[in-house]
Amino acid sequence: MNKTLLAIRIFFIALCAVASWLVCYTVEEWDHRRGLAIAIGLMIGTLVVLVDLMLKGFSLRGLSALTFGLGVGSLIAWLLATSPLLKLGDPQIIFLVQLALFVICTYLGSVIALRGKDEFNLVIPYVRFVPHEVDVPLVVVDTSALIDGRIAKICETQFLGAGLIIPSFVLTELQGIAESPDPLKQARGRRGLQVLNELRAIKNIDIRIHQSDIARRQDIEAKLVFIAQSMRAKLLTTDINLAKMAQFQGVSWLNIHALESALRPELVIGESIAIDLIKVGKEDGQALGYLPDGSMVVVNNARPLIGKRVTAEIIGVLPSGGGKMVFANLLGESQAD
Repeated sequence: MNKTLLAIRIFFIALCAVASWLVCYTVEEWDHRRGLAIAIGLMIGTLVVLVDLMLKGFSLRGLSALTFGLGVGSLIAWLLATSPLLKLGDPQIIFLVQLALFVICTYLGSVIALRGKDEFNLVIPYVRFVPHEVDVPLVVVDTSALIDGRIAKICETQFLGAGLIIPSFVLTELQGIAESPDPLKQARGRRGLQVLNELRAIKNIDIRIHQSDIARRQDIEAKLVFIAQSMRAKLLTTDINLAKMAQFQGVSWLNIHALESALRPELVIGESIAIDLIKVGKEDGQALGYLPDGSMVVVNNARPLIGKRVTAEIIGVLPSGGGKMVFANLLGESQAD
């Protein structure tokens, strides 16, 4: 893409020089100034390319907001300029007042529109240029959900049938965490970036980057809630404080921890389970293992089989702070690896 743009810019500058050279054939006064004409053409082409580079970060959304602001400012200036109060007095003073009103109103309209370009983008649908159905459910993803990592596995199962909205400032925050000098933060940030790449590699998943800026880091949570509220989307996060803020604002939020708890299989007394024994228990002969959801399993008379996979029969289930504590009797060593 960069090479293509470079080629187009070089071609444009050369075209300006050739056009200036051809002008000398139509204007007799410039017939003997072809070198100067070519230099002027090169300068004009270079100036246009420099303006293009200065507008590098200016998007269609910003252009639409600027056009809207100029239009509203011009309309307000025209309404004020045609007021009967401005028809009395010196015509020159009236002209200067009208000119000042036009400049001031268009400036204020442009600045206000650019500052609220996110709201402008959400209020006027055709400015978004997003080819999707309006009935598609949307989910706004925050930084904590990407760092958590489980969103990729959930999307792989196709249980989450919604378009994922990832604001650009979330990507910026994630990049900043990945470049942190703190090794722990750096590892979390890199894991979030890896999860983002995994999401992009999943087929049949709709991921959209929402171009949105924030002035201060403290505004991230408020902006996430605003985007979800404006787009009538749900908020996917593992941050409890952000979830409470969203709930207060009437925004539904998806709790990955609650989903994990709901998907834990119900253990029934008398059911057989396969468990890997990893350490000794408190009582004589007991050995401990853990289920995939983190529940601890205490197997009686299994201490000699520590380090192996066994089959046990559940004889009791007790709730605990870490999930569940399961008591079982040893049935025998499992043959499945």
